[in-house]
Amino acid sequence: MATSTALTSRPEWQALKQQRSELQSVPMTRLFEQDPERAQRYFAEGAGLSLDYSKNRITDQTLEALFSLARACDLEGRRDALLSGAPVNITEQRPALHTALRNPGNTRILVDGVNVVAEVQRTLDHMQRFVDSVVNGARKGYSGKPFTDLVSIGIGGSYLGPKLATEALQPYWNQKIQCHYVANIDGTDIHETLSRVNPETTLVLIQSKSFRTMETLENGKVAREWFLSQGGTETDIADHFLAVTANVSAAEAFGIDARNVFPMWDWVGGRYSLWSAIGLPIAFSVGMDNFRALLAGAHAMDEHFRTAPLEQNLPTLMALLSVWYNNFWGADTHAILPYDHYLRSLPEHLQQLDMESNGKRVTQEGSALDYESGPVIWGGVGSNGQHAYHQLIHQGTRLIPADFIIPLQSHNPVANHHANLFANCLSQSQAMMAGKSLDTAKAELLADGLSEEEAEKLAPHKVIPGNKPSNTLIMDRVTPETVGALIALYEHRTFVQGAIWNLDSFDQWGVELGKQLGNRIMPRLTGTGDSSTDSDSSTDHLIALFRSAQRP
Repeated sequence: MATSTALTSRPEWQALKQQRSELQSVPMTRLFEQDPERAQRYFAEGAGLSLDYSKNRITDQTLEALFSLARACDLEGRRDALLSGAPVNITEQRPALHTALRNPGNTRILVDGVNVVAEVQRTLDHMQRFVDSVVNGARKGYSGKPFTDLVSIGIGGSYLGPKLATEALQPYWNQKIQCHYVANIDGTDIHETLSRVNPETTLVLIQSKSFRTMETLENGKVAREWFLSQGGTETDIADHFLAVTANVSAAEAFGIDARNVFPMWDWVGGRYSLWSAIGLPIAFSVGMDNFRALLAGAHAMDEHFRTAPLEQNLPTLMALLSVWYNNFWGADTHAILPYDHYLRSLPEHLQQLDMESNGKRVTQEGSALDYESGPVIWGGVGSNGQHAYHQLIHQGTRLIPADFIIPLQSHNPVANHHANLFANCLSQSQAMMAGKSLDTAKAELLADGLSEEEAEKLAPHKVIPGNKPSNTLIMDRVTPETVGALIALYEHRTFVQGAIWNLDSFDQWGVELGKQLGNRIMPRLTGTGDSSTDSDSSTDHLIALFRSAQRP
């Protein structure tokens, strides 16, 4: 396989290598001392979000080199291609038009001669009618009782995005419909979920573009059998089961009324699909007005991404900083640290978004990369992490850039909790940047009454090197608009990274191999397949152990 050197041989890439060399031994504290206006200058706003990126190992020269690299990689042209509906998914020759899902409807975007914006608006109207009829009690279950619960069955993007948004918008829940999510093929997931709901008052939503996703269909079958065994009939399935799919005939064969099937399109990838009918659980939880507000926030970020100069463009700034650390500082991971309980599932969603998009090893032309692609994304609720993995960030040997995310106002202003939370967020980013020197550590120990010898011995353990980079993202409050903008921000950040690395950020062939092999292994586990199927000794041995354990 040919190796691509087009990126690493660019003069802009070489300029960044020089920048890395010059900044190697420069502490960020010195950069702040040299520039009293640094925090104000390295601050950008868009779509209701604000980004402080001053705590990064950068200077004006670094930023200039990063923007030059972006322009050399034709970022603006690639961005325009994405937003216009060009086939940016190269290996599957498809557009990636998740932005059309939140377009307000006053534009035309054609795919194969069809205005997809008009299709999206029709689907939103369909969702509006259906959700309203359930929430206001006009649509009832088979026994005449109003619906109280929705069980959403999906996996990947059909699960992570809607779950994140539903949790994030809990202050806006209408309290009429309780949403439950099932993704895992582990039977415990579907069993425990169904044990908590009443089939007479429960809607079941099956989310699968192809209506062939194994995990989703198997869980859907269990839900169907549960419904029939608890008093529902085959006829009642039409009223209690919904689907979001492109395969309407398969959904109808399952027993779902065609009027209860909502469309999916090839030009929407799963990890970008929460804005479509895949977001029905969000709409049931918060109502269609708030769902539309979520779309409006995402569209505002789309417009910011499309129109803001690169130098003030939030997704571009965050993506270029990620490239900077990933490719020039050897940062293998990136931490997402939301300081808001409602945003607790954001890291999990961004794991799929970023790692499934940019976990690639060849360019769009198929040449092997001679540089690193996407980092490992991880994280969790910030204040909890301070008592766990933040230790590794502060004193470990790895460089781990981090995004701190926090609202200025809480939905639940209990005592001084939010001020304490904000203090924790700021102190962590400050500690990452400033650290604690050996002299400071020793002086503190001496002030605590330790002897010179004791302080000398203990001080190295209390040194925190600092110079660890971070961004701080803030918004006034967690609302449908700011949640929409936040998720869209990271979508575009992911795209910009892929554009710099010349990747196809919209396919996921690595996911397909496991599915293929799983289809071969499953018949062997159930005893319906050829035991001589070509395999490896480890897999053969584990299959034998499984089959032995199933015998009575």
